[in-house]
Amino acid sequence: MTATSDTRSGLSTLDRYLPVWIGAAMLAGIALGQWIPVVGKALNAIQIGGISLPIAAGLLVMMYPVLAKVRYDRLDSVTADKRLLVSSLVLNWLVGPALMFALAWFLLPDLPEYRTGLIIVGLARCIAMVVIWNDLACGDREAAAVLVALNSVFQVIAFGALGWLYLDALPRWLGLDATDLDVSGWEIALNVAVFLGVPLAAGYATRRIGERRKGRDWYETRFLPRIGPFALYGLLFTIVVLFALQGEAIIARPPDVVRIAVPLLAYFALMWAGSFALGKGIGLGYERTATLAFTAAGNNFELAIAVAIATFGAASGQALAGVVGPLIEVPALVGLVYVSLWARRFFRAPEPQEVRP
Repeated sequence: MTATSDTRSGLSTLDRYLPVWIGAAMLAGIALGQWIPVVGKALNAIQIGGISLPIAAGLLVMMYPVLAKVRYDRLDSVTADKRLLVSSLVLNWLVGPALMFALAWFLLPDLPEYRTGLIIVGLARCIAMVVIWNDLACGDREAAAVLVALNSVFQVIAFGALGWLYLDALPRWLGLDATDLDVSGWEIALNVAVFLGVPLAAGYATRRIGERRKGRDWYETRFLPRIGPFALYGLLFTIVVLFALQGEAIIARPPDVVRIAVPLLAYFALMWAGSFALGKGIGLGYERTATLAFTAAGNNFELAIAVAIATFGAASGQALAGVVGPLIEVPALVGLVYVSLWARRFFRAPEPQEVRP
C-alpha cells in the first residue's frame, strides 16, 4: 500500500504496524463517543438516503488509492479465468449465506434478534473493505476489482431473494421461527453505487488520465506512492467513526457482544480457510487464491447495518449484530492477512515480472 516495502513480511513499513493503528483507532473512537457524546450524535445525524456520510467518506478515501492501482487493461485475463469466477460466485452466494445461517441458528438459538442480524450480515457480500485486505495480503488487484464488481451485480439482484429464503422460507420449511425482511432494491443499488461505483470510477479515470498525460512509469513510480497511504488513513478514520457511533452500545452490553462475536469469528475463519484451500486445490496461484479467500470471507457491513436499522430500528438487536460485524471483521481479517502471507510459501513462486508499486 505504501512506497516503502518490507521484503521479509510482504508488507510496507507502515502497514506492518496496522494492528497497532487499528487498536488505537478503536480506543480513540470509544473515547470520543464516551467523553464527547455530542460528537457521536452529530456523526449519526449526517446521513443521506440512510447512508452515513462520515462512514462513506472514510470508505471512499480508503478504496480510491487501491482501485487507482488496478491495471484495467489486464482485466480480460481475470474474466477469462472461469475457475476463479465460478468459485467466487459459489462461495459468495451459496456457501457464505448458508454457513452464516447454520452458525447463527446453532450458536444463537435463544437470541432471535441477534440471529437475524447475523444472517443479514451473511447475505451482504463484501464490495468495499475487501480491497484493503486483498492489497495488504499482496493479492491480485485486477482480480479483486472484477470480483467485487461481480458481487455488486449479484447483490442488487439476489439480496432480497436470499433474505426471503433464509429469514422466511427456509425457517418455515425446517419448522423454525420465520422473520419478514422488507428490503428496498433502491437502497441496495444506492449502497453499491456509493461504496463501489464512485471509487471505481475515480480510480479508473485517474489511471487513464495519468497514464495518457505522464505515462505508466511516472504514474506507478511517482503518483501511486503518494496516494497509497491514504488507503490506511481512510480505514482508520472509518474505524474511529464506527466506534464513536456504536461504542456506547458495545460497552453497555459486553456479554451480548461476546455471543455475537463467536459465530462471526467462526464464520470468518471457516470461509477464509475453506476458500484458500479451494483456490490452492483448483490450481490458482497465490495472488488469486488470496483474492478469492478475502472476497469470500468479507461482508458488506454498510449494507447490513443499513438494512437492519431500516427494517428493525436503530435500537434493535438486529442492528447491534450488524454493528458488531465490522468490529469483529476488522481485527479478524487483519490477522488473516498475516496468515495469508505466511501461507504464500506453499505456492510456487511466480515468473519474474514488473515490481508492483
